[in-house]
Amino acid sequence: MNWGTKIVMGMVAFMMFIVTMVIYMFHVHGRDALIEENYYEKGINYNAEYNAKQNVLNDDATPKIIITHAQMVIQLKDSAQYELVLMRPANSNDDVKRKGNTTGTSNLIVVDRTKMPSGMWFINLSWRTGGKTYLFKNNITL
Repeated sequence: MNWGTKIVMGMVAFMMFIVTMVIYMFHVHGRDALIEENYYEKGINYNAEYNAKQNVLNDDATPKIIITHAQMVIQLKDSAQYELVLMRPANSNDDVKRKGNTTGTSNLIVVDRTKMPSGMWFINLSWRTGGKTYLFKNNITL
């Protein structure tokens, strides 16, 4: 084999590598947990998000989170309508999204975690009670 053949084979191998990487990137694009779908909209509404976070601090309304083997229990200060998003950085297919009202007199949110993989999760809990909006964001490890 002469040097010209080796150069052509090297170029073909490199082009196949590039095509493979492009196909892989398009395949992974829909499962990327680091990209928000409505990124610009969130930027415009940042003041409302900041005020909701400040309401948690000002009213001492930080939720109490208890993690057991079978479930995760979140206790709020008052009865509220909530929206809970648990995001897993490793794979967005594992994300958990729930909406509803707190249950019982203890104002609980109960999440079944038997099907949730172990590891790091981002918790994004927003709720509305008493005419105020609250937002709590944190990292948890299951």
